[in-house]
Amino acid sequence: MTAGLVISAPASGVGKTTLTLALARAWRNRGLKIQCLKSGPDYIDPAFHAVATGRASVNLDSWAMASDAIASLASRGADADLVLAEGSMGLFDGVAARGVSGTGATADIAAMMGWPVLLVIDPSGQAQTAAAIAAGLRDFRADVRLAGVVLNRVASARHEALVRDAMTGAGIPVLGALPRHAEIALPKRHLGLVQAEEQAQIDSLIDEAARFVIEHVDLDAVLRSARVSPPQAAALGLGITPPGQRIALARDAAFSFVYPHMLEAWRAAGADIVTFSPLADEGPDAGADVCWLPGGYPELHAGRLAANRRFLAGLRAFAEMKPVHGECGGYMVLGAALTDAEGVRHEMAGLLGLETSYAKRRMHLGYRLAELAAPMPGHGPGARLRGHEFHYSTIIAQPDTPLAVVRDATGAIVAETGSRRGNATGTFFHLIAEDR
Repeated sequence: MTAGLVISAPASGVGKTTLTLALARAWRNRGLKIQCLKSGPDYIDPAFHAVATGRASVNLDSWAMASDAIASLASRGADADLVLAEGSMGLFDGVAARGVSGTGATADIAAMMGWPVLLVIDPSGQAQTAAAIAAGLRDFRADVRLAGVVLNRVASARHEALVRDAMTGAGIPVLGALPRHAEIALPKRHLGLVQAEEQAQIDSLIDEAARFVIEHVDLDAVLRSARVSPPQAAALGLGITPPGQRIALARDAAFSFVYPHMLEAWRAAGADIVTFSPLADEGPDAGADVCWLPGGYPELHAGRLAANRRFLAGLRAFAEMKPVHGECGGYMVLGAALTDAEGVRHEMAGLLGLETSYAKRRMHLGYRLAELAAPMPGHGPGARLRGHEFHYSTIIAQPDTPLAVVRDATGAIVAETGSRRGNATGTFFHLIAEDR
C-alpha cells in the first residue's frame, strides 16, 4: 500500500501549494511516482499538481463526499510511491455543520486516511510563538497526527535557530526551513492561483521551487514521516450521474472549472465527452445530447464571447431541441447580459434572463445543498446535490423559474437558486457530488 502525507498550515497564504509542488517535483526528479490530491473545492491547485507530477490530481471533500467516495478517489495513488494531499485554508477550518462525512476541513481527510500532517509554518513577525501555534495544532484533535513542520519565509539564521529551539522543546520535528525567496511565488487571481495552462513558465517555476526546497528541506526525513492508510471499506464509487450519453463540454480559458472527478465519473458511467471552445467561436457538437458550460473566467473574455456569433448561434440552436446547463460562469453566459469590472455591459446567449455584474464586486462563497424543484441534465426533481459557490459577481436580475431550493452549510436558504427556461438550466454552485 502507498504511504501518504497531508500538507497543511495554520491558515491560507502560508505556502502550502508552493511546498507541495516543490516536493512533488523534487521526488519526481529522483524517479519516484508522486500522486497529488487536493482537500476541498478547488479547481486550480489540481492543475498545478498535474504539471508537477505528470499525474492527474483530484479533490477530496468531506462535506460533500461520502467516506467511500473519498477512499475511491484516494486509491488512484495505489501505484505511486507517495500520496501528497494538499490542504485548504487552515488545518481545522471547515463549516460549522457536519456534511456527509465531515465539515470540509483538511483534518477530516488526514484522520480518515490515517495520513500524518506536515505543517507549513510562517514565523514572520514571531519566533518561539510559532512553536506554540504548532503545538496547539498538534494537540487540537486526537485522531490527527503531526509529522513535523517546515518553516517558510525565515528571516535569518538567528531567527531560524530561535524557532528551531522552541520547536525542539515542544517535541516537534523541524524538517526544513525556507528563507525568503520571492522569485518562486506563483501569481494570484481573485479565485486563487492563476490556472496552470495560463503560465508559459510554470515548469521552470516548479523546477526552481524544487531546487530551493532540496537545499533547505530534509526530503528523506519527510518521506520517512509518511504513513500507509489503514484498510478502507470497499469503495462504492462516486455515485455521480452523467448529464447525458454524449456531452458537449465547453473547455477553454473562459470555461475551465470542471472537477476532474466529475469528468472521470461521467466517463466511467459510459458517457462520451466532446469538447468545444467558445473563445475559438465554436458551437457545441450537434450530435451531442446535452451541452454543459462549466465555470471559469467569462468576465475576462466577455467582449470576445459576445462577439463570437457562431458560438452563440450554435448554442441557441442546440438549446431549441436539447438541454443546456451552465455552472456559475457558464450560467452567466447562458443569461441575458454580463457587465464586466469596467462597467461595460455585454449581451450573452439570452437563453435565460439572468443578468450579472462585476462592476460592484460581491463575494459569494460557501458550500451549497440544492434540492431540485425542476429537472436539470442528469437529475430529476427532488434530487439533492452538493456543491460549492465561489464568485464575485452581483445578481442584477434572475427572473426565470427557480431551479432549486438552495441552502448553505448551515441550512439557511440562499438567493442564488439557479434558473430554468425551456431546455436551459443554470446554477451558481458547482456540482461536487450527489447527496446520499
